[in-house]
Amino acid sequence: MRLLANYPAGHLSTISSEKSTVKMSFRTALGTVAAGVSLLALTACGGSPEAGANAADGKTVEITHAQGTTTVPLKPETVYTFDLGVLDSMSALDLTADGVPETKYPEALAKYNDKSVTKIGSMKEPDFEAISNGNPDLIIITGRTAGSYEELSKIAPTVDLSVDATKPLDSFKEQAGKLGQIFDVESQVTEKLAAIDTKINDVKAKSADAGKGLIVMTSGGELTAYGAGSRFGLIHDVLGIATVADIKSEGSHGESISFEFLKTNNPDTLYVIDRDSAMGTSGAAASAVLDNELVKSTNAAKNNKIVNLDSNAWYMVGYGLNNTAKMIDEVAAGL
Repeated sequence: MRLLANYPAGHLSTISSEKSTVKMSFRTALGTVAAGVSLLALTACGGSPEAGANAADGKTVEITHAQGTTTVPLKPETVYTFDLGVLDSMSALDLTADGVPETKYPEALAKYNDKSVTKIGSMKEPDFEAISNGNPDLIIITGRTAGSYEELSKIAPTVDLSVDATKPLDSFKEQAGKLGQIFDVESQVTEKLAAIDTKINDVKAKSADAGKGLIVMTSGGELTAYGAGSRFGLIHDVLGIATVADIKSEGSHGESISFEFLKTNNPDTLYVIDRDSAMGTSGAAASAVLDNELVKSTNAAKNNKIVNLDSNAWYMVGYGLNNTAKMIDEVAAGL
């Protein structure tokens, strides 16, 4: 090491200048890094969400869904969902949602009634502020909240896993398969879907001799009927129960009918859903609504084939890996 005293004065000035330059360059570099960190923080707080920020090892997966294709984290840590069918499937796969809508949860999902679980709005109306504050890695929606897709996508990667009522089984299997991809549990999904297929085939083998059926929902003392291609079309479209009449349906709504309609069309089996019970609202029980001479004149009543379905399972939850098996079992018991 040479002493500075051995350098001429001019060289000392040069060295001092070089040291200043080095200091400035170092400060500039630090400033650039700091600016980059600030930009990332701003993006995280108010910019577009980036899939993979909280993914396992930063890995992501492309999910094509009802409203497009979205890059989502593989095995996301914080998951919000508005759909009870998806929640049911997650439960079947030993997965837990971190944010759910405020509603009355059936026994199988009763843990989500706990106040400690983050509530993210109602079944139809998201609470955008609560969702944003929760910083989820993934948001899963279906039909009831489909209209909020764009706004939710600004908060976090969002996928619409709605089940198509016109092809319920295929659509449900696709939905379950996407959950398998997202959470890296595809083999478990395949196994559970195979068990459901076995149940379906067992029921279809018996349904050909079951006569004609009709699905009715009671609400506030009124009757609504559902047929093939409806939200409850599992009974006709998948399990093969013949329809007693051509029922018109629009979206999730069925066709308003009278008690005379029941007498005229005379179903061999009547599948009943009590909406008031499912929603926890006041109203006469379905059994009381159907307790009249017109209903008693049908083959369904005469042959003790009025099947009171689990209203929570059919109206609130719908297609899920556990719940679909349960719904099939209820139809099978009615045969």
